[in-house]
Amino acid sequence: MNGLGGLNKAPNGVVLGMVQLQLPTVVTTDDLAAQTDRIVEMVGKARRNLGTMDLVVFPEYALHGLSMDTNPEIMCSMDGPEVAAFKQACIDNHIWGCFSIMEYNPDGYPWNTGLIIDDQGEVKLYYRKLHPWVPVEPWEPGDLGIPVIEGPNGCKLSLIICHDGMFPEMARECAYKGAEIMIRTAGYTAPIRQSWRFTNESNAFCNLMVTANVCMCGSDGSFDSMGEGMIVNFDGTVLAHGTTGRVDEIITAEVRPDLVREARENWGVENNIYQFGHRGFTAVKGGAQDCPYTYMQDMVAGRYELPWEAKVKVKDGTSCGFPEPTRLFGESARTEAAE
Repeated sequence: MNGLGGLNKAPNGVVLGMVQLQLPTVVTTDDLAAQTDRIVEMVGKARRNLGTMDLVVFPEYALHGLSMDTNPEIMCSMDGPEVAAFKQACIDNHIWGCFSIMEYNPDGYPWNTGLIIDDQGEVKLYYRKLHPWVPVEPWEPGDLGIPVIEGPNGCKLSLIICHDGMFPEMARECAYKGAEIMIRTAGYTAPIRQSWRFTNESNAFCNLMVTANVCMCGSDGSFDSMGEGMIVNFDGTVLAHGTTGRVDEIITAEVRPDLVREARENWGVENNIYQFGHRGFTAVKGGAQDCPYTYMQDMVAGRYELPWEAKVKVKDGTSCGFPEPTRLFGESARTEAAE
């Protein structure tokens, strides 16, 4: 099915390369420039490694490392030199690329941002991580939703980041908006290994969607990222898996979006992405199309509250050295300012 890792590409195939990039230490602007150059070099390696590759994917934190440093001097902007270098690398190597930056935010903490750039150097997907890994990560919660684009060879492509993938609603949103391939980039370390594996598989199977996932790899002297490049087919079958933890290894596979579409259109049993909104269609015409899920109704109404909410101990980042926040998010913040 995976064409020997993409060596034998089918006309309808999309060949993915997941880079288990060496975890860097980035403190200064010189460090940032050097790591930018390193990523550009790895784009070239990906192209030389496999001439059939359509998309090379770099992990979350590929550019900044795991320090959680929010120093404005090493934050990036969409019109900055780092993004410009990534665009040029995609042009020079005739390949699509997925990249990670920490994006400067003039009004608060930076955003954890993911980009997909096409082989003409155009940013096709721009995503800000919706679910930072609290309380450890200080990033501003994303405000752009989950975009789905037309990717290489006509595939429908989406991107989520790390902790996002632990919420089944995130993968479901990608699939609901048409994604046939969902990329998940991460910086996860070894304690998350098992949950990383089974969520990558369940996100695929529950949505009849390919998931392509990769973490940073190796040690920076403090943290040990695990690599674990993992490409999972729409039926939950693992097509490729980087289990050795070898830094800078590129895990590859060919995936078939046309077979995703075929399954979504033809499966009866376990066509869960369809059946979720048409429950019991054998018994009632069209299935029940109500929303029986209290947590969804409450979230839309702005009253999401767990039965044990008052007993939750960790509700901000003070345990990880961050000050207690005072700003509100989004519409709540605008409403408060207007009042």
